[in-house]
Amino acid sequence: MQVDAERARELSLFRPLGYQRNSCGYCKAKDGSASYYTTSTSVHPEHYEDLINNGWRRSGSLYYKQNLLQSCCPHYTLRLEAADYRPRRDQRKAINKWNKFILGPEYMRKAARLCPQTRAQKKHRKCNFDVLSAVHASEYDHIKRPVDPATKLPIEPAHRFEVTIEGDSVSQAKFQLFLKYQAAVHKEDVSNSKPKDFQRFLCTGIKRSPNPLTPSNASQKKLGSWHQCYRLDGELVAVAVLDLLPTGVSSVYVFHDPAYEQWEFGKLSAMREIAFSIENQYKYYYMGYYIHSCVKMRYKANFRPQYILDPESGEWDPLDGELTDKLNTRSYVSLSRDRMDSPPPMPSTDSSADTEVSLFDIGMPGALTVPQVQALDLDHWLLFFRKNFVHMEDLVGWETMSMTEPQSIKGIIAELAAVLGPTIVPNSAVDLFG
Repeated sequence: MQVDAERARELSLFRPLGYQRNSCGYCKAKDGSASYYTTSTSVHPEHYEDLINNGWRRSGSLYYKQNLLQSCCPHYTLRLEAADYRPRRDQRKAINKWNKFILGPEYMRKAARLCPQTRAQKKHRKCNFDVLSAVHASEYDHIKRPVDPATKLPIEPAHRFEVTIEGDSVSQAKFQLFLKYQAAVHKEDVSNSKPKDFQRFLCTGIKRSPNPLTPSNASQKKLGSWHQCYRLDGELVAVAVLDLLPTGVSSVYVFHDPAYEQWEFGKLSAMREIAFSIENQYKYYYMGYYIHSCVKMRYKANFRPQYILDPESGEWDPLDGELTDKLNTRSYVSLSRDRMDSPPPMPSTDSSADTEVSLFDIGMPGALTVPQVQALDLDHWLLFFRKNFVHMEDLVGWETMSMTEPQSIKGIIAELAAVLGPTIVPNSAVDLFG
C-alpha cells in the first residue's frame, strides 16, 4: 500500500523482541525479572508519553514494560506534579550548600553590602523556600554582579556555574566524564568502552524538536531527548539525560564527576529538573521506576507528592499512607484490585524456557486481552518491509494464523499490540526484520 511521506513521519516504528525473563539487577535473583521488550530508533514524544503512562521505560533504543506480578522486585512508575513539589529540609540544605560553594563567602559578603535586602525581603526568604529561585541562585547568568567601588569592577563569584540544555549528542567531554563516573561509582571496567557505546546508551533517544541548531526555534517548547549539561569554571561536571514530552519531563540518567560526589548531585539534578518542568510548562516530572524493596530507590519517594501508576487500572495513587503500608507487606500491589475486594492474582507459569507460552496466557498486568486486541483491527496495522508499508492482512497465510500461537508472525504481532495499547497501534508500524 502507499503511505505518503508526511504520514510515514508521524508513525513510531517498533521491532518486537518479545517477553523474556532475566536475572534481577537489584536482588540478583536468577530469572527473577520478567518484561516485554521492543526496540526503536523512531518514537515520537507524544507516543512515548503514552507508553510511560502505561508502565514503559527505555534504555537507549530498548523499550521495556515489566510484568510486575511475575517479578521479584516490581518496578512501579512514578509521577510528580511539578507545581505541587514541596522540598524537604535535606533537599533545601543540599541546594543551599551548593549555592554557597559556587558563590563563595567573599562574593556573598560584598553582594549583601552592595545589594542589601529589606527586612521584609529577608523575612520572606527565611519563611518561604522558592525552588525556582534556589536552583538559579548560583547560575552565572542569574547572579547580580554590581560594581565594587574599591576596584571599579563587577564582583565575581568564587566559581562560574552554568547550565545548558543541548541535543543528546556524544562529545569527548561527555564520554570521558561518563567513563569516570561508571568506573568510580558503579565499579565498572570501562577499558574497552567506545564512544559508540555511550551513544547507543545515552544518545539514541526519542525524536527531538525543535532542532537545537536552529536559533529561530529557540522559543518553541522542546520535545524529545536532550542533555542538560552542568559546567563549573568551563569544565563539564555533570550531565542529566532527559526525555521532554508534551506534558512531562522524564529523567533518564544522570552522571557526574566523582570528585563532586559530596554535593549530592542526585538531589541537585532532581530539583533542577522539577524547576525546569515548572518554568517550561511541563506538568509532570517522572523520576523513573520505583522499587520499594530497594533501599537505594527510597530517595525517590522523598520528592513529594509522588504518585504511583496502578499496574492494572492505569490510575495514579499517592505514594503514602495506604499504598506504602501495603508495599511494606507485599511486593505486588494494585489498589484498584484491592478496592474491588479481589484477592491478588496468582502468578502463572511463564518460564522463559517454555517458548510455547503465549503472553495472553500469562496474565501480565496492563496488557490487553485477546478480545481487546481483536478490536484493534490488526489486519490493517502497518508492517514496514523493504522500505515500504503493507497491511498485515497482505502477509501470506495471515488469515489462518492464530494470535495465541506465540511462534507465528500473527502471535508476535498480537503480543506487541497487547503491550503497546490502543493509542499507539494505529499511530505506529512494525518492523519485523530490522
